[in-house]
Amino acid sequence: MVFGHARIPIISWMRDQASESLMHAALAGEEVTSLGKTVSLGIGELVGTHHPALDEMMQEMLIHERKGIQLYETLLGLVEGRNVSLEEYARQMIRNENLHVAEIDKMLRRRGDA
Repeated sequence: MVFGHARIPIISWMRDQASESLMHAALAGEEVTSLGKTVSLGIGELVGTHHPALDEMMQEMLIHERKGIQLYETLLGLVEGRNVSLEEYARQMIRNENLHVAEIDKMLRRRGDA
């Protein structure tokens, strides 16, 4: 779905993001099983609609990343002061997602934007 001059680096970046998402899911699963619980094998909401322009794809990714931050912040609120491991996991994920938001924001800027 990505065409043009920047296709190769953008596709590579998107694949890296997908790999990191799988790693985040594995970490979450480890946290859940450490608590003696089982993880759901259900598939979450699939994001991604056909967009004619790369900027629209990136805007959708930005929405997805921000939703992730909200969910991790909710988790942090639930575990803060109760479970150090989950607290640190939530903080790290919030940091990672904020870095992703900043990166996507930079990618959406045009030359000369501050």
